[in-house]
Amino acid sequence: MSTPSIAQQVDDFNVGFESQIGDRLAAVFSGEQSELRAAGVPDGALGEGDTAPDADLLTADGATVTFSSVLDDAATVVVFYRGAWCPYCNITLRTYQQDLLPALEERGARLVAISPQTADGTAQSQTNGALGFTVLSDPGNVLADRFGIVTEPSAHAQEAHTELGFAVSDSNADATARVPFPSVYVIDRAGRIRFADVHVDYTSRTEVADIVGAVDRLSDN
Repeated sequence: MSTPSIAQQVDDFNVGFESQIGDRLAAVFSGEQSELRAAGVPDGALGEGDTAPDADLLTADGATVTFSSVLDDAATVVVFYRGAWCPYCNITLRTYQQDLLPALEERGARLVAISPQTADGTAQSQTNGALGFTVLSDPGNVLADRFGIVTEPSAHAQEAHTELGFAVSDSNADATARVPFPSVYVIDRAGRIRFADVHVDYTSRTEVADIVGAVDRLSDN
C-alpha cells in the first residue's frame, strides 16, 4: 500500500498545525507563503540542460565529500530541503524513503538529500525518518547558492519561529537563517540536469510519480 500524496499529507498536517499555533501565527506563515509564490522562482535558478555545479559537503559523521563524487557517474535524484526542523521536509523525506527509494533502486538510480544544517542535524534527519539514502549538509548553502535556489524566511516568519521555540539559524551550520527552496533535480551520468522542480512555497513538494517519470525519461533519450 503506497503512502498518500505529499500534498494530501501536508493538507492533513496543516489542519492540526494551524489549530495548534492559532490564527495569528497561521496568518503569518500563510502571508509568507503568498509572498514567496508571488515572487516566483529566482531568475538565476539552474534548470534543465544546465551542468550541475560542484561544492564540498559534509556527511552526518562530519566527513567532507564533493558533490561531484556523490554523483559518481550514475543517474541521481538530488533533493534540497530546509532541515530537520521543517515538518514539510520530514513528510517529504519519509515519503521518498517509502515510495521513491525502492523505485529508484529498481532503476539503478540513487537518491541524495541536502540541507544547510549542521552534520548533527543531518544525522537527526536520518534518524527521525529512518532514511536509507544519502543525506548531506551544505554548510553556508554553497552548493544551493550555485544552483541559484537560496532564500531566507521573512522577518515576520522568523519572529513566529522564535515564538514557537526555535530559530532556523540555530540549526544551520553557518548560524544564518538562509535555506534552499525545496527543490528536486534529476542529474544524468554526465552531470547534466535533466529535470528541475523548484518549489518557492515550502509547503508544496515534488510528488514521487513526477520524479520517477523524469528518471524513466532518461532511458528514452
